[in-house]
Amino acid sequence: MKLTHVIKHSSIVASFVVATAFMSGCGGLSDTQINDLKNLRADVSTLQTQANSLKDQRSSLEKEIADKNAKLEQCNKEKEETKANLDKLPK
Repeated sequence: MKLTHVIKHSSIVASFVVATAFMSGCGGLSDTQINDLKNLRADVSTLQTQANSLKDQRSSLEKEIADKNAKLEQCNKEKEETKANLDKLPK
């Protein structure tokens, strides 16, 4: 009984010692770390802006490609119709 009581108290004291050791190392952020964090946030913001700009450019280019493909398809259709009409002409 006394042995379990001693082990129990020892484990409680050891827990407090470990918790105190961990808490003493948590002093917060230094000025350098705060400046680094601000710089990283600014970099992330810049990169997000660039990513959005590139997405807009991609959408614009995809629209241009779709328009040109539609024109090409129309030209090919007219070319086939012209060939068919030329074939109908007497030689």
